Amino acid sequence: MSGRLSHEGGAGTSVHVCRADYANPRHAQALVELLDAYARDPMGGGEPLSDFTQHHLVACLAARPQAFSVLAFEAADEKTPVGLINCIEGFSTFACKPLVNVHDVVVLPAYRGQRVAERLFACAHTMAQERGACKLTLEVLSGNAGALRLYTRLGFVPYQLDPAAGSAQFLQKLLD
Repeated sequence: MSGRLSHEGGAGTSVHVCRADYANPRHAQALVELLDAYARDPMGGGEPLSDFTQHHLVACLAARPQAFSVLAFEAADEKTPVGLINCIEGFSTFACKPLVNVHDVVVLPAYRGQRVAERLFACAHTMAQERGACKLTLEVLSGNAGALRLYTRLGFVPYQLDPAAGSAQFLQKLLD
């Protein structure tokens, strides 16, 4: 899926959204640049990606058939990366179907509020449907109000089986 989006910040500027090709050197470079920008953002932890991650990430994603990514580029040159979504397929035991976790969502600050993320999500949604997925999942920090508004507008809701049992919480345990 690809598409164009008017970039309200400049006359005639648009954004091109595409499925990432991990074997394409420009896509690989864009993916690392955008993920590093996200990692450096306070909502991404405020620290750059490690040298190891920068050098191995794309090859490790490419080695996992359950991984896929979507990129957005400045359409004027189709070289300037402006947005990214990384997805990892999992499995819903209750539905007995794949599910897709949206693991990273990145839109550079100059492009926020211009519906770039919506176009990235539309492509990720199509790719998840092509895989037979029953749902998209994601995690978001409770203090990330802009992202929460976006995800709500896109139809994401807190996960719960029974309202009396409450909503699911995202937890982690780091391994050595």
